[in-house]
Amino acid sequence: MMKPKKNSLSDLGGIMFSTNPDFEYQEEVDDQTTMPNNKQDLRVMLDKKNRGGKAVTLITGFNGRMEDLDVLGKMLKTKCGVGGSVKDGEIMIQGDVRDKVMAILQKDGYKVKKAGG
Repeated sequence: MMKPKKNSLSDLGGIMFSTNPDFEYQEEVDDQTTMPNNKQDLRVMLDKKNRGGKAVTLITGFNGRMEDLDVLGKMLKTKCGVGGSVKDGEIMIQGDVRDKVMAILQKDGYKVKKAGG
């Protein structure tokens, strides 16, 4: 089996140099799986901080792979008919659509709680 080529120092995951001639870097394998919808404990809140006065609906608490979080974020943005983004394990949906997001998530079997003010 051929190893993937390392193009930069960041590809090494922080290991820069070893004096051991027999050193073989062991890559960490991300085996994180996404929990089933009914085991997810999501929080839906309204956030206005550092957004120039604009409100966003923030969904936090997702446990699973980033790809699955991206799919969930895209589905929520499409069903709400607004923009948004997925980063740092959180889904941001533009505007105050908390009730709509909660209804969509509950319909899909997620455990959802309204958080914040």
